[in-house]
Amino acid sequence: MPTNAKLKTTLRPFSPECIAAALEAAPDEGGEEDQVDWSRAIVTPGGGVEATLAALRRARGPGRKPRKRALTVRYSPEVVAYFKATGQGWQTRMDEALKEWIAQHSG
Repeated sequence: MPTNAKLKTTLRPFSPECIAAALEAAPDEGGEEDQVDWSRAIVTPGGGVEATLAALRRARGPGRKPRKRALTVRYSPEVVAYFKATGQGWQTRMDEALKEWIAQHSG
């Protein structure tokens, strides 16, 4: 029975020596416009796409806490339609409107 599950294994990463050997063995067919610029290439230890992205992702600085919390909230369709109609950044405007309401009603 076929499954859609991803394979858990990945190929072993190429060593810098293997990469250098492959670059030296590559045929030089064209001029400089056909050359690949490897100066910004990133060699990772392997582990798949998730491990590569995790290694490249910037970590939060020491002692810094997230500034916002992710929640699941239900709003009436009229409220959502109103804020979405204001364009990009509507969630931020909704947050600001709620903060303003809190400031007016806190005593």
